[in-house]
Amino acid sequence: MDDWILNSLVQSERSNFMLSTDIGIDLGTASILVYIKGKGVVLKEPSVVAFDRDTNKIKAIGEEARLMLGRTPGNIVAVRPLRQGVISDYTVTEKMLKYFIQKALGKKILKKPRISVCVPSGVTEVEKKAVEDATYQAGAREVAIIEEPIAAAIGAGIDISRPCGNMIVDIGGGTTDIAVISLGGTVVSTSIKIAGDDFDEAIIRYMRKKHNLLIGERTAEDIKIKIGSAYPSAEAVSMDIRGRNLVTGLPKTVTVTSTETEEALKEATAQIVEAIHSVLEKTPPELAADIADRGIVLTGGGSLLQGLEELIEEKTGINTMTAEDPMTAVAIGTGKFIEFLAGER
Repeated sequence: MDDWILNSLVQSERSNFMLSTDIGIDLGTASILVYIKGKGVVLKEPSVVAFDRDTNKIKAIGEEARLMLGRTPGNIVAVRPLRQGVISDYTVTEKMLKYFIQKALGKKILKKPRISVCVPSGVTEVEKKAVEDATYQAGAREVAIIEEPIAAAIGAGIDISRPCGNMIVDIGGGTTDIAVISLGGTVVSTSIKIAGDDFDEAIIRYMRKKHNLLIGERTAEDIKIKIGSAYPSAEAVSMDIRGRNLVTGLPKTVTVTSTETEEALKEATAQIVEAIHSVLEKTPPELAADIADRGIVLTGGGSLLQGLEELIEEKTGINTMTAEDPMTAVAIGTGKFIEFLAGER
């Protein structure tokens, strides 16, 4: 009898652990999100690592390291180990992944977790392998790689298994993935390296050219979030920006309006619209009819840019909407994908 009780306890403990060890990771250029089955998105932090050059020791990871960007003394460097959706610094990425997995799961890990990670749709086999290896090194038992647009579609609540065309535009930090999905797979897709980071850079360039003002990445991101616009709005909003005057070399404050940001971002947003157009051109007619009927769904942090929906709608003539929670859609989709895989076995 005692053995039976013990066995059933072990079994239930085991099933609890099985439940808690499915993880979905949205390994983004700008931020990392971790989804745990049954708990939802448990962690969302910037993918920034600060380390000491002299000792090679990691000083900070995540939000703490982001605050150090552009503010570090000579021996400390704050870096983003992922550039444009792919790993640019393997060792740092591996350490960062390990840190986030442990932070999300807590210290008690009896069994290594099963992890699904998403990659942009245009990555090469080598880049895919690098992500897979880094995840294994960070402590995964099994790794499943999923393409970002499919993860975004699942996370946005679209039933991708049906024979019906859906268009997803996932604007992240480093890449914009555009895909037409039907029957659980990608029919036509493209990935362009124009996304949130490029919006920031465009604002930095504009401020330099127009106002002779040098600003940092974080200030540019602030401008984009607070007053950034992709389409002329009824009322212009403005904010004060502080930076360094390139002529005098002294700190200076300038007032910037949303109309100016629209001008600054014109080129980058036009490239995204152009890419959407080229995917639509390659879409089979039946699926194109579905998309015209169902509309285009935007996900990713970049889709939060004011007026982007209106711009895409105006240029394509197709109803465009942003997913309910665009920032976490990919992470949720990645997590659900591993549940879907587990269900198939």
